[in-house]
Amino acid sequence: MTAVVAQNALVPMGNPLALGFSGNLGNIDAYISAVNRMPMLSQEEEVSLARRLHEENDLAAAQTLIMSHLRLVVSIARGYLGYGLPHADLIQEGNIGLMKAVKRFDPEQGVRLVSYAIHWIKAEMHEYILKNWRMVKVATTKAQRKLFFNLRSHKESLDSMTPAQVDALAADLNVKREDVIEMETRLSGRDIALEAPSDDEDDKFSPIAYLSSETEEPTRVLEAQRVDRLQSEGLESALGKLDARSRRIVEARWLANDDGSGATLHELADEFGVSAERIRQIETAALKKMKGALAAYA
Repeated sequence: MTAVVAQNALVPMGNPLALGFSGNLGNIDAYISAVNRMPMLSQEEEVSLARRLHEENDLAAAQTLIMSHLRLVVSIARGYLGYGLPHADLIQEGNIGLMKAVKRFDPEQGVRLVSYAIHWIKAEMHEYILKNWRMVKVATTKAQRKLFFNLRSHKESLDSMTPAQVDALAADLNVKREDVIEMETRLSGRDIALEAPSDDEDDKFSPIAYLSSETEEPTRVLEAQRVDRLQSEGLESALGKLDARSRRIVEARWLANDDGSGATLHELADEFGVSAERIRQIETAALKKMKGALAAYA
């Protein structure tokens, strides 16, 4: 928390462009329009500002470097919208990565800040996505993380991967083919439609049809009903272990709407009068506590 506050100090609080760091990004279109109007720096200006920052601890120079690169964060964040997470939150995380990059940028290496910052911006967004895409992490190892962000782009044009495609991707990413198959299964599992379209003549073959079929084997039906009941009880029990603020945050972020959309970190930050980073910390701690409680119902 201290590190983030120190980084936020690089941005003038009274400046409307500071919304990306400490305020409400609710009007995302206005924010994007504002950052796109920020002037870009020449290489000479960039080197001069970076030297002032590192040699004189000139925070005004840091602010200028950050402000001139906010459009880069917006551009990168747009590429991750397919994960269903709030655009504003992705930008917020990317802005934190940008501030870290500015702090560590060495102008004497002959590399432009835009090239150096991309890694830091994406790293923060990746971490946020992996923490929030599901309540249960889908990628915890280095190989799984690599697959998570590469396999989704492959899956956009593939219904399912053939053995040859699995082998090719495994070789390209230098991971085991078993890891590719496991990650494909995890990612595909989230997109299964239980109900067939209403005009589908074969709707009797949709998953929802045979899951509730009266002719299904009785033991399987009973087991499915038991699992559903335990999951419902488990969720309510896990929520009951949270304090009022934590429960409100989890419910607003994850349980408010059936389509998976929910309140942004910034909206909740305004509601509770704290920073978006503090809301994220509370959310992370709450989900960890819930995970432990839900283990008894697995």
